Amino acid sequence: MDHVVVRFSGDSGDGMQLAGNIFSTVSASVGNGISTFPDYPADIRAPQGSLTGVSGFQVHIGKGKVYTPGDLCDVLVAMNAAALKTQYRYAKPQATIIIDTDSFGASDLKKANFQSEDYLGEMGIDPDRVVACPITQMVKDCLADSGMDNKAVLKCRNMFALGLVCWLFNRDLNLVSNFLREKFAKKPGVAESNIKVVQAGFDYGHNVHASVPATYRIDTANKVPGRYMDITGNKATAYGLIAAAEKAGLKLYLGSYPITPATDVLHELSKHKSCGVITVQCEDEISGCASAIGAAFAGALAATSTSGPGICLKSEAINLAVIDELPLVVIDVQRGGPSTGLPTKSEQTDLLQALYGRNGESPMPVIAASSPTGCFDAVYAAAKIALEHLTPVILLTDAYVANGSGAWKLPTMDELPDIRPHYVTPEQKGHYTPYERDPETFVRYWAVPGQEGYTHIIGGLEKDGKTGAISTNPENHDLMCRQRAEKVARIPVPDVEVAGDSADAELLIVGFGSTYGHLYSAMDELRAKGHKVALAHFEYINPLPANTAEVLMRYPKVVVAEQNLGQFAAYLRTKVDGFVPYQFNQVKGQPFVVAELVKAFEEIIKK
Repeated sequence: MDHVVVRFSGDSGDGMQLAGNIFSTVSASVGNGISTFPDYPADIRAPQGSLTGVSGFQVHIGKGKVYTPGDLCDVLVAMNAAALKTQYRYAKPQATIIIDTDSFGASDLKKANFQSEDYLGEMGIDPDRVVACPITQMVKDCLADSGMDNKAVLKCRNMFALGLVCWLFNRDLNLVSNFLREKFAKKPGVAESNIKVVQAGFDYGHNVHASVPATYRIDTANKVPGRYMDITGNKATAYGLIAAAEKAGLKLYLGSYPITPATDVLHELSKHKSCGVITVQCEDEISGCASAIGAAFAGALAATSTSGPGICLKSEAINLAVIDELPLVVIDVQRGGPSTGLPTKSEQTDLLQALYGRNGESPMPVIAASSPTGCFDAVYAAAKIALEHLTPVILLTDAYVANGSGAWKLPTMDELPDIRPHYVTPEQKGHYTPYERDPETFVRYWAVPGQEGYTHIIGGLEKDGKTGAISTNPENHDLMCRQRAEKVARIPVPDVEVAGDSADAELLIVGFGSTYGHLYSAMDELRAKGHKVALAHFEYINPLPANTAEVLMRYPKVVVAEQNLGQFAAYLRTKVDGFVPYQFNQVKGQPFVVAELVKAFEEIIKK
């Protein structure tokens, strides 16, 4: 097959995320394209076997580049009755289903709201497509001589399922073993037990192959030499910040407060003190941002990470960075809202907050990452803009790209663009004032405290543009507001590219950020049906690319698709005179379904 989708599902404590991560890493290692989607509940620990406690991990592997985690899966692993009940909706009609029959007892079926013991018949599932295996008992038998207690043994059930899936896809177990030995390097006994169980699952698949509906072979189209890793969006964000600090010759400081789904950025950066990274887990969101502003004033590449609720709390401190014109990267890993909302789900609902959610005239650059691997480039660009234009920058990711993963080819430092902070000049020594500006870019000059001859004061009160002294002069305030806005407007960003039938499309699809893969896939399917369709996907939101108006007004029909109720479409209407697009909006906390996009866009084409 050219591509196939596998979905692991079970209780939150069943290790489905780990099994999915290992399978995706092994697939990336052999050169397959991958895209993953972790889908887990907000409950810290829902009751075992309950419908609300099911955790899923979907992996899409392909012969070439893979853009989405897939709409429906070809293989579904359901570790208990609740997983089968809630996750079967994500399976194709012909999907292979692997179940642990030991977790389908009377009490398990009752918790999952099954009405009878014939759970397959109740759901209309063909038994011939089901691999019914007593996984729990077989794991106990496999580890009977291990000396592990029953609780530890049961934690290995996910590895049996992984082994069975590896047999279905003919995966090299040596790669799995290497992963487990590295992950459990400090617990070699645990590693070897898990490896033994993986082998048992693989052997079971081999021994009962006659009862397995299908096995799968996914070749690799083009292997590009290089060093690869299966990387999540949050980890790519952390690496991008480290690379930017290294390129700029600066220390990296992250001031943060734990919040789902952004916390992994803090976790990852805290591992890299050897790279000059300083991380502080602060007492709240405000202090996380305020401490980063202090680090920026002191001359570091400063960042703060959070989600939508944290952006609300940080807004006053962010405005301090706006008026002080200090370089700060603000990472907003969007989640479902409002309020606590859907903390483990994904939306694009913070866009207008990022653009306008501060008091006063407070323009800020806004960038949106399009994929898990793209988070590296997006945060690197955000850091470059912050340091070269002396401004805070908001990077929008979301739970989908932050927790999802892809196969990422590690770049070399020579391949990355230079970063040149806008420092003071020797000629300014002795008569420097903090709001002297470059006449072409309107960027002020950055003096780091301690530099002799560049003493200055900045703060939250408006300053005179010439002297740097506190000023309440009306004309000066008007001038400073306009200069701060003009500085952001003059930041050069790449033109938006048009994919597909760019010359003669009957429909232009427009999106931003994490919906790229789904919109691109929808465009491909529509073109395969004979329609003329193009895609313009935005990563730079403020300032918009210079060719935005020309692109949007070029085509007879335009649809803006986004995971909110129309924020990007509304923003574009304010920026492009006469732009009146169709809209496709969903706020489900789940990624788009490509089939739904294709159907909706076809209806627009036919109008």
